[in-house]
Amino acid sequence: MSRPGVVVTGLTLAALATVGLLAFQANGAATRTPVAKPATSSSAAPSPSAAASPSAPALPAASGTGRRVVYSAGSHYVWLVDPKKTPPTQSAFPVTPGSVEPTAGSYTVYSRTPAGTGTDGRQIEHVVRFAQQNNVVFGFSAALDGATPSADPKTKTGGIRSGRADSQSLWDFAQNGTKVVVIP
Repeated sequence: MSRPGVVVTGLTLAALATVGLLAFQANGAATRTPVAKPATSSSAAPSPSAAASPSAPALPAASGTGRRVVYSAGSHYVWLVDPKKTPPTQSAFPVTPGSVEPTAGSYTVYSRTPAGTGTDGRQIEHVVRFAQQNNVVFGFSAALDGATPSADPKTKTGGIRSGRADSQSLWDFAQNGTKVVVIP
C-alpha cells in the first residue's frame, strides 16, 4: 500500500519532467499561445501520393543529398526529398516567406509545435522550426484560415507559410532531426 504523499510526489515529478521537455523543445521559439488542434477536414489532409505537381519547378541540382527539406529563398518553393523513394521528390509546393530570409546553408529541424499563434496574430498549425539567426526564428507553418499573406516588413519574422495540405505533408515528413537545406 502506498502513502498518498509518495503518489503526489511522483505525479508532481512526472508533471515537472513533462513541462521541462516541452520547454526544451520550444527553446528559442517565440512565445506562442497554444490552441486546440482543429478537426482535420478533407481539404487539409494530404493526398496519398503528395508528389510534386507537373507545374512545380524541378529540384535544383545543388540542393544537397540524402533525405531533406529544400527551401529556395529565391523562388519561394519547398521540395520534400527522399532519395530512397520513387520519385525522390515526394512533394513540391510554393510558400510565402517571412520578412526575413534564412542564410543559405544546411540546418536541422529542432522543434515542432502542432498549433499556436503566429507573429501576425493568426492561428497557425504544423510549426516546424529549423534555424535561428539574429534573434529571428525560421520555420514552416500554415494558417488555420488558409491565408498566406505577405509578411509585414516592419516585423522581423522568419515564418514561412504554406497552404494547409502542403503544411500537413511537411509536418509528416520533417520530424525533429530532419535536414533542411536553404538555397539562394
